[in-house]
Amino acid sequence: MLLLCLISPAAFADDDGEKVLRRKVAIGRFMNQSRYARGIFYDPESDPVAKQCLQLLSVKLTQSGKFLLLERSDMDVIARELEETGKVAQKVAADYIIIGAVTEMNRRTDGRQGAFGNSKTQTAECRVSLKLIDVSTGQIIFADEGSGSAFSHKKTVMGMGGKANYDTTLDDKALSAALDGLVSNVVQKCLDNPWKAYILGEDTGRYIISGGASQGLAVGDIYTVMSKGRSVVNPQTGMTVELPGKPVGKLRIVELIDGQTPESEMSFAELVEGSVDPSAFADLYITDK
Repeated sequence: MLLLCLISPAAFADDDGEKVLRRKVAIGRFMNQSRYARGIFYDPESDPVAKQCLQLLSVKLTQSGKFLLLERSDMDVIARELEETGKVAQKVAADYIIIGAVTEMNRRTDGRQGAFGNSKTQTAECRVSLKLIDVSTGQIIFADEGSGSAFSHKKTVMGMGGKANYDTTLDDKALSAALDGLVSNVVQKCLDNPWKAYILGEDTGRYIISGGASQGLAVGDIYTVMSKGRSVVNPQTGMTVELPGKPVGKLRIVELIDGQTPESEMSFAELVEGSVDPSAFADLYITDK
């Protein structure tokens, strides 16, 4: 399932008109950890609640205009490995992977009967958790949980009024409400971190870098080339931490290369400042900061 959309050039600017480079994001493992909608033949691979929430999350991230959503094939497996070991970053085209779960989902119906009429209220309540993983480090950089609810109310008086059938839209409305605040926080967290691209090779004096027009790159843009900082292990947590890198040069985009998918787009760039060691491409990255 490919989760992509076409967004106008205006989507590459924020509310202040400042250019925003879109991050590549994949939604990995998404689970329903509640007991809701689990019948005798329940299959976790086709859980309707998890699928509902995943689709809503995809739409909200796409509508933000800040992301490219990538193919989800095998992302659940990769997300699990990243979360547990942080050692498969080189396998993933995305900058970030989002994993999530519906932790609580409830439906209830309250009714009241009177001498001249009756009423019926249906309510859906849910809680959703999200984790955002930085693929370059394998670390969870954001984790939070949001809640949402929705209800419908029908009333009849002296036989007048609509019949309160089962409202199938309440689940979507409750999940959407739970995701709203979480998505805003995910967007902000991603934009707080610098956009990154990588040098893929060199051809006749020009450098081939990952990323292209779909992310917002344009001919004439100048980006900083950074050398990765040294990795150290925190003895208290056992986590590997990458120290800040240092700038080694600047590249100017001179040509954009189309790809079959956004993750296969590339650009040609020329060096305008500093120096780049062709044998050290694996230790370099490009940033807009």
